[in-house]
Amino acid sequence: MERFAFLFHPLDVSYIYKKFPWLNVFPDTAVESVFRFVPPFVVSHITGVKSAYQEAEGWFVNVPLTAKQMVSLPEEVVLKKIIQAGKRAEKLGAKIVGLGAFTSVVGDAGITVAKNLDIAVTTGNSYTVGTALEGIRLAADKMGIDMKEAEVLVVGANGAIGSACARILARDVNYLTLASRNGLRLENLARRILCESGLAVRVASDLKSALRQADIVLTVTGSATPIIEPEDLKPGAVVCDVARPRDVSHEVAKARPDVLVIEGGVVEVPGEVNFGFNFGFPPGTSFACMA
Repeated sequence: MERFAFLFHPLDVSYIYKKFPWLNVFPDTAVESVFRFVPPFVVSHITGVKSAYQEAEGWFVNVPLTAKQMVSLPEEVVLKKIIQAGKRAEKLGAKIVGLGAFTSVVGDAGITVAKNLDIAVTTGNSYTVGTALEGIRLAADKMGIDMKEAEVLVVGANGAIGSACARILARDVNYLTLASRNGLRLENLARRILCESGLAVRVASDLKSALRQADIVLTVTGSATPIIEPEDLKPGAVVCDVARPRDVSHEVAKARPDVLVIEGGVVEVPGEVNFGFNFGFPPGTSFACMA
């Protein structure tokens, strides 16, 4: 029996209320402020993970900081909290720990965390990239979009997942645009893609304009709030939202039935898995980074 742990955190205060519903009588700001002083804790025991070759059990360990706190608090404070959660995983007997949501973004993408633990650390980014790209291809086919002729946009292209997706997509498409906050890093990525694939990609100076022209959008930013609204999207577009918290506003599903938005990096898990926690996914599925 192999053992693992996965670190995650509440995306916002509503996730805290799922675990502690009695707290919702207090103001959101007060709950968020007090919750940051809670030590990392085990949310659930994961059982039933079984393939033809191996069986495993694991634990979800909560880092009690919201997405907003992850990006606004001093980096050393956040990293200390993540490392504490990793130490908790070690005591549970885990041999490997996965970093979920912003725990894989803060600082140096897990390097400092790994140096402070005696077990293996992974972000799950590679598997997330693979499943997101597969999802885009299937969605494009469903919507009758020829990827070779489509305008493809990667939002958050400077990140680990975004840059990998952009470099791979450049082999399969003719029209690729990159968007992110750091223009200089985007230019460097564009040059790298040109050397690797021969494709001259565009760098977006205006995100909203780029969104309105895109047939296919892959978005994976580190924004704590949605950045894509119903009016931003081209009719019939495909959007693969890999970000957590989501980059695509919930209003898009209500106002744009012509647009296909898919959850990036969601996969089936082998065996009769019981996560002990409801992420809102169909039974037997999880985020690719967890998988």
